[in-house]
Amino acid sequence: MSLSLRTISREQHLGYLQSLPSASHCQVPAWADVKNEWRSENLGWFNESEELVGAALVLYRQLPKVKRYLAYLPEGPVINWYAPNLEEWLQPMLAHLKQQGAFTVKMGPPVVIRRWNSAAIKAGIQDPNVKRLRDVEASVIEPRAFEVSDKLRRMGWQQAEDGGAGFGDVQPRYVFQVPLANRSLDDVLKGFNQLWRRNIKKAEKAGVEVVQGGYDDLPTWQHLYEITAERDKFRPRPLSYFQRQWTALNSEDPNRMRLYIATHEGEPLAAATMLTVGQHVWYSYGASANHKREVRPSNAMQWRMLRDAYALGASVYDLRGISDTLDENDHLFGLIQFKVGTGGEAVEYVGEWDFPLNKVLHKALDIYMSRR
Repeated sequence: MSLSLRTISREQHLGYLQSLPSASHCQVPAWADVKNEWRSENLGWFNESEELVGAALVLYRQLPKVKRYLAYLPEGPVINWYAPNLEEWLQPMLAHLKQQGAFTVKMGPPVVIRRWNSAAIKAGIQDPNVKRLRDVEASVIEPRAFEVSDKLRRMGWQQAEDGGAGFGDVQPRYVFQVPLANRSLDDVLKGFNQLWRRNIKKAEKAGVEVVQGGYDDLPTWQHLYEITAERDKFRPRPLSYFQRQWTALNSEDPNRMRLYIATHEGEPLAAATMLTVGQHVWYSYGASANHKREVRPSNAMQWRMLRDAYALGASVYDLRGISDTLDENDHLFGLIQFKVGTGGEAVEYVGEWDFPLNKVLHKALDIYMSRR
């Protein structure tokens, strides 16, 4: 198949994504408005019949004082990654980005390489010799993903070490997902562990209510989010970021972003944002208060969000990033411990890849990033 690549309109880009079962929320045209400190471009691949067969959102970040750019395709491009002629898809993209002034290209193929079900993860946690997911035999291995990685290496794409935590990439390499396709909600609930089911009931009995919020409720979200940031020692994004996300994403699709708030006796105790693209639903950001944790507002909220995702026809409810650590002494262990109770699966993607178009500038960027 002979391919050509060119800039497309946002409408063409969105129309193409809407023709697919799903795509990453980082690849919808509106994501460019969320990341408004980056310049953006919409690209399309066309076959001999001039049919649009692939698309990408490219974000450009300019180097200080130099008109050279990092070109970033988060969780993209949206192409046929298993095509035998993968080089013919990617080479025109590299040529185009170089022409646009890019000195390096970073992309995140949305290609799953391994999956671990809850039983395998729990067995790994109980084994004192196991410290990481990679030490546990995967429940599912995707051979074609290894072929994609091999092809990328042969083309000259490079991959940085992740430092062992799975957090070396900008977007998470390891995520936790609850499959919903071909399951009833009762099946999904039965897949939760006893603690989760007990906590959901406890929240119901205590009178925790979970409601959908709107734009005007974002300050409530931000208050809980900043409490969480102080407790978990991370730097919070400002309220304006979530207001911009709400406006941009919901202008593209009124159902793209939702806000959920769990309250007890009228007091907001937990909140979360949810994103939807096609049949894929993400729990995006979460926050909770420091008190009244015994009424389990977060469990009640997750269960409501999952049920709403199911009602939307989602095939997967994505709880987003985890570390690959199974070591109870690691401060990141709690991430997977909380999520594995939903009975879902840990999923590993092939990770992010770089292509240096200017080796000197690329090396300088590497040094800068390693010192951050």
